[in-house]
Amino acid sequence: MQLSARLLVLSLILLLGACASVDNKKEWSAQRYYEEAKTALDNRDYESAIRYYEELKTAYPYGHHAEQADLDIIYAYYKGDEPESAIAAADNFIKQHPRHPNVDYAYYLRGLASFSLGENFLNKTFNQDPTQRDPSHLRRSFNYFMELVRKFPNSKYRADALQRMKYLLNSLARYEIHVARFYMEREAYLAAANRAKYVVEHYQDTPAVAEALDIMSRAYGHMGRYDLADDARRVLQLNFPDYHTPQAKP
Repeated sequence: MQLSARLLVLSLILLLGACASVDNKKEWSAQRYYEEAKTALDNRDYESAIRYYEELKTAYPYGHHAEQADLDIIYAYYKGDEPESAIAAADNFIKQHPRHPNVDYAYYLRGLASFSLGENFLNKTFNQDPTQRDPSHLRRSFNYFMELVRKFPNSKYRADALQRMKYLLNSLARYEIHVARFYMEREAYLAAANRAKYVVEHYQDTPAVAEALDIMSRAYGHMGRYDLADDARRVLQLNFPDYHTPQAKP
């Protein structure tokens, strides 16, 4: 058989195989789609799981399996490193099923997806000019978890959400300190003092407050505002008597 004829036969075989696969899927029940998706999810084949969930929702748009697919696909997107898709899917589930018994899980996954974006932001920020980056992912994640805690005080995800909120507040405060240090190194003392003051005013319960007061004192001193510098130093010594100014990097 000539090569071209062999290729033609092979193409026909593949085409028939594909058609058979499509025809077989036409016979699939909603339960079969869901089981295939769940198996893929358990095997960490998130791309296949998402595909099966989408096919299930197309073939059977109503009913328990479709509703559960709407919830499970959020997790598949999150674990598949598609956080924005996970957030969009969670928003859709919350809108479509506001009284679902597990809707708090959608709120929680939405927070987790945004949390992962926030961690990526922090990893990049501390290796680059921080003033060129926007910490909105951190704030968005905090707000998502806050909404979960507020709306579902008895949710089993509440404790973890609170821990992550604490971490996010600390991260936001550390980000502002990082920016303030950046300005101090460049002798932009007013900008440094303002960023440090923001930490004192908005992140009072975070460890970053001590360094914020220190930066304020030093920045105001460089500006000749000795009254403000003394006030900041006095508050620092009163609340953090063991604090020592970090050594500048060479």
